[in-house]
Amino acid sequence: MALDVDGTITDQKRRLCPGALKAIRKVEDRGIPVIIVTGNILCATKTISILLGTTGGLVAENGGVIEYEGEISILGNLEKCEKAFQHLRNLYDVRKVEYSSARVSEIALERNLPAKKVKEALKNWDVEVYDTKFALHLTDPEVNKGLSLLNIAKKMRVKPEEIMAIGDSENDLELLERAGWKVAVANSDQELKNKADYVTKRYYGDGVKEAIGRFLL
Repeated sequence: MALDVDGTITDQKRRLCPGALKAIRKVEDRGIPVIIVTGNILCATKTISILLGTTGGLVAENGGVIEYEGEISILGNLEKCEKAFQHLRNLYDVRKVEYSSARVSEIALERNLPAKKVKEALKNWDVEVYDTKFALHLTDPEVNKGLSLLNIAKKMRVKPEEIMAIGDSENDLELLERAGWKVAVANSDQELKNKADYVTKRYYGDGVKEAIGRFLL
């Protein structure tokens, strides 16, 4: 199973949903590895994995960084993103999110500016802009959650079609595209729901619990 974090196993305030935690542990107890796939920095992703008890690989910074069995690979080009950020900063009052100094492959911005304005300002720049509803991410278009999932799956010797992926926002589109079974929680963007094989009736982590109970347990 490949699992997004913010807005998927957490609520709109980024609080972990207890039902999702219990369901994830049941999955792991049955010998099914859970892969964490998130826009968070790697150290936060690793901490989330430890606290949840997951044993699959880690995909951080929207695919820009991966880790498996202690081996870390930086796939995204931070320099591209930094140049785009400097251009954007000349136009608007934009601010990086907390702990941005730990980001090594992308830039995440506070959502004090509409995503539409950021995307329009950077439409001719070699970056992808994702709105996760928690931050605006400027990423290297050469990487994404889906491509990094394939990378991790190869290292784990798992076929992509054997993976169930669960997400909620536009940065999860490529993740779901690469997975064999695609799940969107009820609070997901409509575009993601359109891609999904199954849309949960419940929201956030309760939706994750629902999907796990229905398809894995």
